[in-house]
Amino acid sequence: MKLERSNPYVSFILVFFIILIINVIAEFANFQIDLTDDNRFTISDNTKAIVASMDDNITVNVLLEGEFPAGFRRLQSSVKDLLLKLRDVNSNIIYEFEDPTSGTPKEKEQRRIQLREDNIIPISLSYSDGTELVQKPVFPFAIINYKSRKMVINLLEEQKPGDNEEVILNNSVALLEYKFADAFLKLKADRQKNILFTQGQDEWDQSQTFRLESELRRFHKLGRISLDSMMMIDSTIDLVIVAGPKTPFSLQNQFKLDQYVMRGGKIIWMIDKFPVSLDSINKQKFYIPEASELELDNLLFKYGVRLMPDLIMDIECSSIPQVIGMAGDKPQTKLFPWPYHLAAAGSNAHPVTKNIDRVNLFFPGTIDTVKTDGQVKKTVLITSSKYSRAQLAPVRLTFEILKTAPDPTKFNDGNRPVAVLLEGEFESFFKNRLTPDFKAILDRMNIRFLEKSTSEAKQLVISDSDFAKNLVNPTSGETEDIGFNKWERRYYKGNKDFILNAVEYMLETESVLESRSKKIKLRLLDTVKTKQEKLQWQLINVAVPVILIVLLGFLYQYFRKRKFAQ
Repeated sequence: MKLERSNPYVSFILVFFIILIINVIAEFANFQIDLTDDNRFTISDNTKAIVASMDDNITVNVLLEGEFPAGFRRLQSSVKDLLLKLRDVNSNIIYEFEDPTSGTPKEKEQRRIQLREDNIIPISLSYSDGTELVQKPVFPFAIINYKSRKMVINLLEEQKPGDNEEVILNNSVALLEYKFADAFLKLKADRQKNILFTQGQDEWDQSQTFRLESELRRFHKLGRISLDSMMMIDSTIDLVIVAGPKTPFSLQNQFKLDQYVMRGGKIIWMIDKFPVSLDSINKQKFYIPEASELELDNLLFKYGVRLMPDLIMDIECSSIPQVIGMAGDKPQTKLFPWPYHLAAAGSNAHPVTKNIDRVNLFFPGTIDTVKTDGQVKKTVLITSSKYSRAQLAPVRLTFEILKTAPDPTKFNDGNRPVAVLLEGEFESFFKNRLTPDFKAILDRMNIRFLEKSTSEAKQLVISDSDFAKNLVNPTSGETEDIGFNKWERRYYKGNKDFILNAVEYMLETESVLESRSKKIKLRLLDTVKTKQEKLQWQLINVAVPVILIVLLGFLYQYFRKRKFAQ
């Protein structure tokens, strides 16, 4: 029986049309399956919802066009991939990559002046292109325009002294989705959120919260006001921050805060039960701190938490310097772990603290949760380590404990809560407590007293305030960033992330923190092993494909001859 051969022209045309159809489908359909264990290529549902809700054109100008070293090329391609996915969700997104360093000298200078007006300052990048050292300015920014609004986002995370460049670039890639989703959310908002810092109870002043306020002022409106100067906290205030008060709150001011919560308000309480500084201990051989009398214990107890009269000690802590000798007339110091300065871990179960670094807390105490009359959800966000213990007041603080290593068997109180989030319907502390005279005053002022919160309110209680303040140079007035430990000369990035995440969570109606908590594992090459096995892998990548093709060719000819020989 003679076999009929197919027409080669028909086969060619058929293959051509199949390839053409596949390319057309690929052009209009962006389909992929994320097989990575850290879901690095998957956009969260919340981000998709935010992007889909944008009802007008969104133009994104990314200033990352050009030739870059490998790390920045990865950042560049990650931005392109993300914007492509976002455009699949909302076709109103139009993006373009441009190089601000291209063009004539005059054009480049005009462009630089224009970018400087938007506070876009380039970084200087130095790298080797294989033949020489190259230095070029890089603009790792994206400019987003929506309706009449504009927002600039920094695509590159800030690099502190001692930070690994690869880690910074990896973190930058991991936060891209959050940064774009957060920018879209703020651009479509009807108004900027209002944040109020309280004054009048000897809270931290503006120089000590300068860095925090600078971060918040980029997207929100900030103000400072004494509670004594206002009748009630207006409903237009989206968040109240009580940062390190040291003098008592009057009953009238407690009432103002209470009724603000009853109207669905949000408060972040940063309270030091025992205000202590190392200077207090340095002045004498030992120091016994006194509890601050803020008159807030009963108020917070009603809401569901109790600030315990203790200080937490933890083996997992930061260090302080101590003099160990003299070299001539100069003292010699050495760092010793100080168990009252905790390096505390956040809960990975909540978006505020998921995947953040350790938070450096100073002399925190335990926060206990108590049963409430209202429907209040209590979530512990930060705890001490399992190697911790609580010292009930009165506490005798002395540096003598540094002379002996801590005994782990005595640090067995387990994880102690130091930051607790309260959410739900609160019951007023002043329920059944108002006198007829006070009710009459409220009636004359046309103020309605609320016994229960009318909508879901939020409160965050933290048993330390120092973690969120910045250090101030008393001579120059210059400030360090949040989380800078002046003794260890390092930054605890978790401090800044925690307080900023907390603020965003309190303000959000739509959550983007889910995308902020995404963590991409950094898989760095073993440089020693790479050099040792360089030739081996080069041969595998070059020679093996050629050998496979030749082998497949021989096999094809062999089976073809056998088939037609019959």
